[in-house]
Amino acid sequence: MNKKQTLSSEPVAPRPRRITLRMAYVIGSLDRILRRRMGEALSPLGLTLAQFTALSVLEARGQASNAQVAERSFITPQSANEVMNAMAARGWVSRESDPSHGRIVLLKLTDQGRVVLRECELAVRTIERLMLDGVDPEDASAVQSQLEVFVRNLRA
Repeated sequence: MNKKQTLSSEPVAPRPRRITLRMAYVIGSLDRILRRRMGEALSPLGLTLAQFTALSVLEARGQASNAQVAERSFITPQSANEVMNAMAARGWVSRESDPSHGRIVLLKLTDQGRVVLRECELAVRTIERLMLDGVDPEDASAVQSQLEVFVRNLRA
């Protein structure tokens, strides 16, 4: 057998290829890492990531319905209801009827909820500083701007 016949009759292992990561994959990986790290940072404070997100949403909006909190917090309305019940029991949110629609309950952050939110933000800022270590502030700002565009594009 000559060399050519030997090579053609043996199975050839595929050559390793360099995998080009898609942006969506990288962003998804970052999301999973951030969720894990944030959950770990919030746990000692007695909060879940969903609770922290909901508190942030309520602070940004001033008040919101359960459905609005769910949509902005990336959780189901049922989960948002559980989160709100737990936070209301701890005095972090208040509930009142919507004056323009009797069946809608508006949720608001209480002063105690704001204090808890500030503690959470300190824990999360530590993670953000670690993530941005070695990144020029102008580059970080540009990345954030582009990510906001991505969010707007996909929400539409």
